[in-house]
Amino acid sequence: MNTTSNASASHDEPLVELPPAAPLTASARGLRERVVEGMLAPCGLVSLVMTAGLVVTLLVEAMRFFGDVSPLAFFGQFEWAPRVQNQRFGVWPLVSGSLLTSAVGMAVAAPAGLLAAIYLGEFASPRSRRWLKPALEVLAGVPTIVFGYVALLVVTPALQSVMADLSGFNALSAGLVIGIMLTPMIFSTSADAISAVPDDVREAAFALGADRLTTIFRVVLPAASRGIGAALLLAFGRALGETVVVAIAAGHQARLTADPTVPIETMTGYVLQVASSGVPARTLEYQTIFAVGSLLFLITLVINVLAHRLRRRLRAGVTEVS
Repeated sequence: MNTTSNASASHDEPLVELPPAAPLTASARGLRERVVEGMLAPCGLVSLVMTAGLVVTLLVEAMRFFGDVSPLAFFGQFEWAPRVQNQRFGVWPLVSGSLLTSAVGMAVAAPAGLLAAIYLGEFASPRSRRWLKPALEVLAGVPTIVFGYVALLVVTPALQSVMADLSGFNALSAGLVIGIMLTPMIFSTSADAISAVPDDVREAAFALGADRLTTIFRVVLPAASRGIGAALLLAFGRALGETVVVAIAAGHQARLTADPTVPIETMTGYVLQVASSGVPARTLEYQTIFAVGSLLFLITLVINVLAHRLRRRLRAGVTEVS
């Protein structure tokens, strides 16, 4: 009984409030901020140093290549055959292969991703949004080697059942699977751009008598066009840089063609092939991968800069409207 009474009495005692912590002085706050800044700065410097090292390595090795091969031959010829006795270093067959698979992929991903973004932002219920966006974005986590073998072992036989002349390795199957891979990227970025359009813009269109579809296609999409354009550019750059799918399913025959039913070779596929084939370093054939890699880096850099500018203009436009 005494124990119970003591316990009850202890619960009835009022809680003792601790005095508030003394505010930090200006010098103490400044010291803490400098410590945090000193810890975070090396993390940013690591990425800058790695990027600079990559660029320097590409440029140095590419200059060695162009010391033996004229840039006029690299950009002026239309045959790529660095492994034969009468070597040819015209890069355009590799560029055309990359553009071909990317174009097929964008033809699939652009409408699929954009329509999914429109549905999510303008038609879907909150419950549908909760499962639709994660369901599409989970595709981004699937390893690319899985997509490569899907293209080779599933998509190609399915297409050969309706296209008898389709080669076992071809740009069409690789491009279609690349399009599936790119859909979550276009969907996610386009959905963010559409959701960034203020509701006042939609309500103004409704007040003027516009119906829902007219508002979407004549008001909302033009207002979000810069963000959608940035999504398409980023996806196109991603398609150009895809390696595993094209290496598995597209083949290794460099040819200047616009026919997606035949084997082709992309810039990334060639780099992977040479890097994994045991070609001796410092040879001219080995240095070709740095020349091709430098060109690919330049193309993707231009695409990313354009996409960044479009996204920045989108944010500025949304800020002005709101």
